[in-house]
Amino acid sequence: MALLHGLYLDVRHEGRSTRLSTMYPLISSNLTLTLVSPIANPLASPTLAHQTSSQLSPRPSRYHTPRLPSPTPGSNLSSNPSFKTATSTLPPAQKDFSYLLRPEIYHPLTLLDVPPPFRTPTSQPAPTSSLQSLIQLGHFRSAAIKASQLLTSPSLSPSDHEEIFSLLYTRLSSLTLCNQTPLAAQEVKSLEDLNSSYYRDDESGVHLVPWCLRLLAVRLQGMGYADARRGVMGYYDLAREARVSLSGIKKALATDEFDDGEQERLEEEKGMWEERLVELGVRVASALIEMEDLEGAAKFLSTLNASQFPQLETQKALLYLCLGDVDAARSSISSISRNSSPTSTMSSGTDKERDVILALAHIADSEYAESVKVWESLLEMTPENDPEVAMYQQNLAVCYLYLGRMDSSREILEKLTDDSSATFHALTFNLSTIYELCTERSRALKISLAEKVADILVESRKKGEGERAGEKVNGDFKL
Repeated sequence: MALLHGLYLDVRHEGRSTRLSTMYPLISSNLTLTLVSPIANPLASPTLAHQTSSQLSPRPSRYHTPRLPSPTPGSNLSSNPSFKTATSTLPPAQKDFSYLLRPEIYHPLTLLDVPPPFRTPTSQPAPTSSLQSLIQLGHFRSAAIKASQLLTSPSLSPSDHEEIFSLLYTRLSSLTLCNQTPLAAQEVKSLEDLNSSYYRDDESGVHLVPWCLRLLAVRLQGMGYADARRGVMGYYDLAREARVSLSGIKKALATDEFDDGEQERLEEEKGMWEERLVELGVRVASALIEMEDLEGAAKFLSTLNASQFPQLETQKALLYLCLGDVDAARSSISSISRNSSPTSTMSSGTDKERDVILALAHIADSEYAESVKVWESLLEMTPENDPEVAMYQQNLAVCYLYLGRMDSSREILEKLTDDSSATFHALTFNLSTIYELCTERSRALKISLAEKVADILVESRKKGEGERAGEKVNGDFKL
């Protein structure tokens, strides 16, 4: 989403102190220990305790453990049954993540930044709603509250790392989506150092934290500790791990000692890690832009090759637009193959992304008339039920505004607000901007807009159609 002169252009893209557990020695029930002490055993037989050593030595005892012969040089201990290690039957020690379940970690959420029309009981979900339904209906604030309640519930086992990390990811991502990123940046500190060996499985060495949570934690921890470079280094740590995993998979593929099913699995993992590696490069460039190191971001992007992954190449072009390098943005998408012309009805999703970048590049060069042509062609070849139509129309309205066609722009945006799936942040923000430009009673119009959107969302959620509604705050309506 790019901000141009106070207006939003909406762009959508499909697309860790170390803690150590106390380790107790494992004693096998199959292992017999013989203790020799000059002090008499109080549990021994009285007759046996008062006998001399000369009387005891000639007599064989059933408690006697014979001395094992010393191994000869070059002998194999593993092949000698006398030297086999006893096998423990105890279960492996489980990691304790109770430090992530403390209630004081999670901040309470208020409704102070929520517009009054969205505070009514009809606009709020039922207390018994499941976490999954809250996310599907766009109640991210309520989903964040629900996730914290489940994390601090006594029924959650401190060793159930899969459920804990899943809830923690839901909590942090929901806070980000409901405009509470500063709180998420504070709560993510509880994870501490995710590179610690404590977060790895003791046997397999696999990281217990999901990749999506690790990516989110890197950025949030950099914000929470007010150290943007920490985030960049965190991405480099993940990239190092990705390279190690990718190298291991390539070595396994080179052995040719596996069946077809195993080879297919390794090929899928190889593609996954290659895409993750390129994605990390895009995230590093994004972090450099947030640090306002524009020169460093431009140099880094020039070394990044994402031609194998068109979606990441599109993200790279968007970063170039954020840098203001329009020519580089156009050049980065030139490698994306075009299957048809801009006006063809058979244009693929990749071609549509390419056209979106070109339209945004025209806007960046103040070529609004040329941008209008691209948006209109995209609308002509896209079905009306396609969710991207709302984004195309919203950006077309912005171009009309810069061309002086304010009435046309207002008409398009007001019509879009009748659709529950189109009440996204850029739409309400830009329509509020037009109200400010058109009349002095803009506040009344903005409050009326908030009430209208609230009523539409209530009706759509009753029908189960509010997946794209999202949370609304005062900033969405410039209140």
